[in-house]
Amino acid sequence: MARKRSKHSRFIRLGALAFSVVLLAWLWREIGGGSGASGAASRVIIPKGVSLRVAADSLAAHEVIGSTRLFRLFARLTGAETDIKPGTYQFVAGAGYRDVLDALVTGRGLMTTVVIPEGFDVRDIAPVLAKALRVPADSVRAAVTDTAWQRELDIPVPSLEGYLFPATYTFPEGTSARDAVNAMVERFLDVWKPEWDARLKAMSISRHDALTMASIVEKEARKAEERPLISAVYWNRVKKRMLLQADPTVQYALPQHVERVLYKDLEVDSKYNTYKYPGLPPGPIASPGEASIAAALAPADVPYLFFVARPDGSHEFTETFGQHTKAIARSKAARRAVKADGTR
Repeated sequence: MARKRSKHSRFIRLGALAFSVVLLAWLWREIGGGSGASGAASRVIIPKGVSLRVAADSLAAHEVIGSTRLFRLFARLTGAETDIKPGTYQFVAGAGYRDVLDALVTGRGLMTTVVIPEGFDVRDIAPVLAKALRVPADSVRAAVTDTAWQRELDIPVPSLEGYLFPATYTFPEGTSARDAVNAMVERFLDVWKPEWDARLKAMSISRHDALTMASIVEKEARKAEERPLISAVYWNRVKKRMLLQADPTVQYALPQHVERVLYKDLEVDSKYNTYKYPGLPPGPIASPGEASIAAALAPADVPYLFFVARPDGSHEFTETFGQHTKAIARSKAARRAVKADGTR
């Protein structure tokens, strides 16, 4: 009987030992003693002033940690409970608690969010990106002249202008200007739709032509529904070998941005001056969004050759120069009326 109890006790001790080994191995892996996680990366936002409990819940929701209680206990034991820094982080799912907590305390792994609006050109993008990444603006300008991308995308001009897709980007701390520019071009390639290639063939144009037109549409359109109409006007002018006479291309050609194009500005000697040179300019004049690219590839089926802006940002579209002249007069009269109302 004593021998049976001894044997039973031995099994209990062995079971307890095995359980302890498994538990210690799990704890070691969870805390970060293993070889590191290899799961998918997740972005986790830690708002300013949140408690460790809220931060742990967010980490668990993104599967960065397995146990909120164990993570909070580990943080308390290491004295880091109140030292976490707010911000946007990127973590690998299943990362060790030690590495996660170290990142939250030191700020390592913080992400920088950069918003590039539709219609921004390189002159706009460079300082925004430089400030966010804390790099010289010249390094951004150098990155957008990457000859490797130019060869791969068959870009006939020495710049990635128009191929830096406008969007909200989140970059890890330490991202270089070249890496950021690469990410923006890759986003453009991700957005480009296979059906758009079919439209290129149907229209007998290159992707570069389409982006160039899309950038002009982006700069001209104030109302989303007018993009296909603006696209139609300029493509109609291209087909008739008329000058595009697009003010945004003149603004792009000038050494400094101007809000309004004056008659003296129309004399600038540049292939981007569509008041002097026929056809499309050499390349895009800004970063067009998806809607403007779609409009450039699917212009409205209309005969319009002219348009003029109204005070509310919309446009009046016309087919003949005579109609256009009258539309200009109506636009001027409307602007005078708006100005008069504003001074009363």
